[in-house]
Amino acid sequence: MRFSNCFIQRQKRYGTEEQPLPAPMFRRKFTLSAAPESAAITICGLGFYRLYVNGHEITKGFLAPYVSNPDEVLCYDTYTVNFEAGENVIAVLLGNGLLNNPCGSIWDFDTAPYRDAPKFALCAEADGKVLFCADERFVSSDSPIIFDDYRGGEQYDARLEQPGWTDIEFDDSEWRPAVYAVIPKGKPHIVDCEPLIVAEEREPVSVTPTEGGYIYSFRYNDAGVCRLSIRGKRGQVVRLTHGEVVLDGRLDMTNITFQRSECPKHTQNVVYILKGEECECYVPSFTYFGFQHVFVQGITPEQATPELLTYLVIHSDIREAGRFECSDEVFNRLSENTRRSTLSNFYYYLTDCPHREKNGWLGDAAVSAEHVMLNLHAGRSLREWLFHVRQAQWEDGRLPGIVPTSGWGIEWGNGPGWDTAIVQLTYYIAKYTANTDVIHENLDAIFRYLAYARSRENADGLLAFGLGDWCQTGRDSSEYETELEVTDTLIIMEACEKTARMCAAVGDGRGAEADAYRSVLRKRFRRKYVAGGRLLEKYATQTALAMSVCCGVFEESELAAAVRQLLSRIHADGDRMNVGIFGGRTLFRALSRCGYVDLACKLIEQPDFPSYAYQLSYGATTLWEDFRELLPGRLQIKNGRKINSLNHHFWGDISAWFMRDIAGLRINPGLKDPLYIEIRPICPAHIDYARAERDYLGEKIAVEWRRTPTGIKVNVTASDKFRVRRFPAQTGIHVIREESKQTVRETR
Repeated sequence: MRFSNCFIQRQKRYGTEEQPLPAPMFRRKFTLSAAPESAAITICGLGFYRLYVNGHEITKGFLAPYVSNPDEVLCYDTYTVNFEAGENVIAVLLGNGLLNNPCGSIWDFDTAPYRDAPKFALCAEADGKVLFCADERFVSSDSPIIFDDYRGGEQYDARLEQPGWTDIEFDDSEWRPAVYAVIPKGKPHIVDCEPLIVAEEREPVSVTPTEGGYIYSFRYNDAGVCRLSIRGKRGQVVRLTHGEVVLDGRLDMTNITFQRSECPKHTQNVVYILKGEECECYVPSFTYFGFQHVFVQGITPEQATPELLTYLVIHSDIREAGRFECSDEVFNRLSENTRRSTLSNFYYYLTDCPHREKNGWLGDAAVSAEHVMLNLHAGRSLREWLFHVRQAQWEDGRLPGIVPTSGWGIEWGNGPGWDTAIVQLTYYIAKYTANTDVIHENLDAIFRYLAYARSRENADGLLAFGLGDWCQTGRDSSEYETELEVTDTLIIMEACEKTARMCAAVGDGRGAEADAYRSVLRKRFRRKYVAGGRLLEKYATQTALAMSVCCGVFEESELAAAVRQLLSRIHADGDRMNVGIFGGRTLFRALSRCGYVDLACKLIEQPDFPSYAYQLSYGATTLWEDFRELLPGRLQIKNGRKINSLNHHFWGDISAWFMRDIAGLRINPGLKDPLYIEIRPICPAHIDYARAERDYLGEKIAVEWRRTPTGIKVNVTASDKFRVRRFPAQTGIHVIREESKQTVRETR
């Protein structure tokens, strides 16, 4: 396998949003005197590629090779191929990807220093010897894809097709030679993660006429593209606009664009121009969308059949790992919604949303790390993304808020709650795969980051930089009430604790350094914020209290008073959750582990705003970005403002809470022994049955409990190779005293 650093392209000029250029096609014929015993192609396509050999597509999956910053990482794929004796042909179709992403202007992708026209490097080998690399002997032409943008969409003019262009016999005499391109700065790297696949095909549940066209609605909000199947006249223009919200019979796109007054020209749009054959079928190549509804324009009533559109649900090819069910249907639906939000945001790595941004926000991954690893076999893909995170890290240890980035996210959009994704992901991958290689891969970067965090201490020796308790219920995203100094300091304390555990797991002596820094921060935090075993009232938000309980701020003798303070704050808030994403990750764990599981359930399930059940009452099939009060039966905020994304995974820690606290399945607690399992069910009064299972080390581990006339019966399924310790099922109010600090802190 050889990395070629010789890149070629059709032309030097790249397209813009106003003046797009067609996606280029490339071909090269070559002749072999005999069929080789083995052959391979290694390719780096920037931004995306589709690869064909002798007329057959061999591309590994959708949007190959990866979504990356080519100034940091050059992503290559390698293929084992069959070359024949005689003539052969290699063909490549290129899309813009992030290399040329004008619709990514909010995050400076439109001004990226690496911005260029699509290009690729390729090396063809046979029997261990190089046959050729991509050079000017490849010839090129324009494809029917006349516009493509990662976020904006795709336009396809079928009248421009050149049938058979990937075949050996195709006449390419009028195609022109490719030109050499500027070599990107990134490090060559073979991508090692699951490809993107079409996981499911869905038919529409309704087709509704509306002004100017038809609304095609599907059962679930999800991510992917539509397959268009149509018969029509040559030159007919069909436009598909993909969105999440229908208001007053029309598709409303304002929740997934930053231009709230009107929808930009290119926002989740597909334009298809018919060539006029008997039946035409089209699937976009280089974009995808988050949507539940499609507004179709340019079709006749006779064409507006359910068969016109098929929803191709796309995500990384990640297998299910864990499952939860119980007698409470709300919890079951929330588990399903969490899984759907996670998968529809798993395009090689975790994105925040599959429409407006499609960005790899570190903060979203940090708070979702455990529920992702409990539900899915995501370790391989997340390890690949961590490699890209390490390449994006600055020498002084700081990290951008999103990865990949072209440089955006250092001055705004990061901070401990976001940056410590490198800790959280490493920890939970190791915990739920029992593979410590990921720890070795990331420890140096983690300690470099902790040193950077230490350099940002303020006059009180605490931390307050970056973003805080994002998306607090009932507020705009950045209008959180918990002091940034509180959340940042506690998050770094937790990061230090997890880092020390990881060091212990691999015998790295730096664990003492991390543990010592945690102790220093705890002492400083208590000096400023704790008095009489309680947080000072002016700082005592639900988030601050829940995080303080879970991060071990309080002494064992203070825990009961701290929990009473948390209860008092919840009651003052009308017995409603009042947290952002950091509080959302700790509130229910703190309550259940301290004996108030029924209150935790009430906060989740109450029908009124704000709660998870409130979103379900509006038909939510995914987790939403915000908890905002809506007009009755209408996806619109009461004050007239527009809602935000209806597909975010960062409120999904409840799924991990269901499995670990309600069902009681705790695998490899504390990262001390991968074969040690704890069973600690906490049984809410209204639930009669709960079950959780997780595929782990090649086997299935399951716990199930049921209420019986004589009490709660717990059954555990695990082979003899595991050391299983059962704890009595817990109900009622019991502020934990025995092992209190360790038990509560383990809930993370």
